Amino acid sequence: MVAEPEGPVEDRKPQSDEARSAFTPPEGVDQPGPPEEDHPSSEFAVPEGLTTEAPAEPEGSAFAPPATYRAKASPPAYTPAHGFPVLQLSKDVPWQDRMRTMLRIPVSERPTPEPVQRHDEAGPAVPRVLDLTLRIGELLLAGGEGAEDVEAAMLAITNAYGLDHVEPTVTFTLLSITYQPSLVDDPVTANRTVRRRGTDYTRLTAVYQLVADISGDDQEIRLDEAYRRLAEIRRNRHPYPGWILTLAAGVLAGGASVLVGGGALVFVAAAIGAMLGDRLAWLCAGRGLPEFYQFVVAAMPPAAIGVALSALHADLSPSAVITGGLFALIPGRALVAAVQDGLTGFYITASARLLEVAYFFVAIVVGVLTVLYVGVQFEANLSPEGALVLVERPVVQILASMVLSLTFAVLLQQDRSTVLVAAANGGVAWVIYAAIAVTADGSAVLATAVAAGLVGLFGQLLARFQHTSSLPYVTAAIGPLLPGSAMYFGVLHIAQNNIDAGFASLARAAALALAIAIGVNLGGEIARMFLRSPAAAGRRRAAKRTRGF
Repeated sequence: MVAEPEGPVEDRKPQSDEARSAFTPPEGVDQPGPPEEDHPSSEFAVPEGLTTEAPAEPEGSAFAPPATYRAKASPPAYTPAHGFPVLQLSKDVPWQDRMRTMLRIPVSERPTPEPVQRHDEAGPAVPRVLDLTLRIGELLLAGGEGAEDVEAAMLAITNAYGLDHVEPTVTFTLLSITYQPSLVDDPVTANRTVRRRGTDYTRLTAVYQLVADISGDDQEIRLDEAYRRLAEIRRNRHPYPGWILTLAAGVLAGGASVLVGGGALVFVAAAIGAMLGDRLAWLCAGRGLPEFYQFVVAAMPPAAIGVALSALHADLSPSAVITGGLFALIPGRALVAAVQDGLTGFYITASARLLEVAYFFVAIVVGVLTVLYVGVQFEANLSPEGALVLVERPVVQILASMVLSLTFAVLLQQDRSTVLVAAANGGVAWVIYAAIAVTADGSAVLATAVAAGLVGLFGQLLARFQHTSSLPYVTAAIGPLLPGSAMYFGVLHIAQNNIDAGFASLARAAALALAIAIGVNLGGEIARMFLRSPAAAGRRRAAKRTRGF
C-alpha cells in the first residue's frame, strides 16, 4: 500500500499526468544515471580538460562582435566563426574615405550610423531624404565624378539623416537608391536619370562642400536648408564667360603646339584654328546636334590651317599646328573616369564611359581625316618624318605645359583658387615625363604612367587637405600628357593609305591614354595608403579571386 501524504486535505492537489507517468520516479527516489550505452564514446567527443567554444550571445545589436572574439588574437581565416568583427569608423578622416569603406562591405554588416542631423524624434521624411540624395548624386555624376565617389556621397547623406541599410546604385545614366529599415518592412526605392552632362568644377566643388557640411558634426542642416543650398548651386552662373572660354581654348592649343616643337607663329596659327573650332562647336550645340558631330566640326579648323600652311610651303610646322588643336578635344577626364570605374568594380559604367570615349576619338579622327584627305589630294606637303623628334627646350616647354594646364582649368570652369595649383601640378607632370622620355630616352608609355601617377598622388593629397574632389587638381594637370601627336600622325598615315602605320600610331595613342588613366588611379590609391585609415577597429580584407574563378 502507498502511504497517504501528510497535510490537510484542502492543501492536497491532484497530481498531473506527467507526475503519474510510469517514467517519473516517485518522490524521495534519486534520479537514475544514464545507461552506459548513452555515454558518448565517439571520436568527435571533447576530451576531458577542454571546454567547448561558447556560442554568440543572441541578445544585443546584430552588428555586435561575438563574446569570444579578440582583435589581437583573431583567427587567420577569412570568415571568423561567429561572423565578421565590428567595424567602427573614425570621424577624424574625411567623409569620402569613411563612406568608401562602408561601400566595400555588405549592407547587413555595415555599422549602424549615428544621425548627424537631428530634428525631432520622428526624424526627417524618408522620401525627401532619398530625393535630396539622388539630386546631389545627379550633379556629381553629370560633373564627371567616378561611380564609387558618387555612391560614397549618396551614402554620406543618408547616414547623416539616420537612414541605415541603404544601398545606392550608380550606372552611367541612372542613379537609384533603396532603403529597407528591416527585413519585415517593405523597401523604399527611388531613381533618377542623368539627361545632360556638363563640365563645371566650381559647381562640383560646391556640391562637395554641401555634402561635407551635411555629414559633419559641427553644424545642423535641415532638409529645407539643404534643398535651398542645392537650388543655389544649380542657379549659379559659370565663373567665366563664353569669350574667355574661347580664348582659353586657343591659348591651350598654342601651348600644346609649343610642347611639340612649334614657335611663336605656330602658336598663333594653332590658337586661331582652335578658337574657330570652338565657335563652330558652339554653333552646332545651339542647333541641337549631338556631341559626336560637334567634335567632328571642332577638329576641322586646326587641320585645315595646318594643310593650308603646308600647301603654301610656309616655313612652319603644320603637324605642330594640328597637334595643338587636338589637345583641347581629347576626352582625358572621361577616359580616366572609365578606367577608375573599371578598377573599382563598376564594369557597366566603365564600359559605357569607354564607349563614349571611343565615339569621341572616332569623331576627332573623322574630322581630321576628312581635311587631311583633301590636302593629300592637292599634294600638300604633310610628312610625319622629322616631326616626331622633340626639341629639348626645358624652360620654354615647362612654361608651355603650365600655360596649357592653366587654360585647361579655365575650360573646366574651375574655381580661381585652384587654377594656379593645377598649373603647377601640370608643370611637374611635364618635367617628370620629359626627364624619362626625352632626356633619358626611355619609354614614352612608362614616362606617361609615372607622370600621371604623380599627378594623381598630389591631386588626391590636395583634395583631402581641402576636403573636396580631386578632379580640379588632376584633370587639368594631365593635359600636357595627352597623346595629341600620336593621334594626328596615325590619322595622317591613314590619309596617305599607309594603313598599318596609321593603326600602329593610333594604338600607341590608346596605350598612352590608358597609361594616363591607370597612372592617375594608382597615384590616388597610393595617396590613400598614406592617409589615416577610417576603420578605428577591425580591418577587412579585400575580395580576392584566383585566376578568374
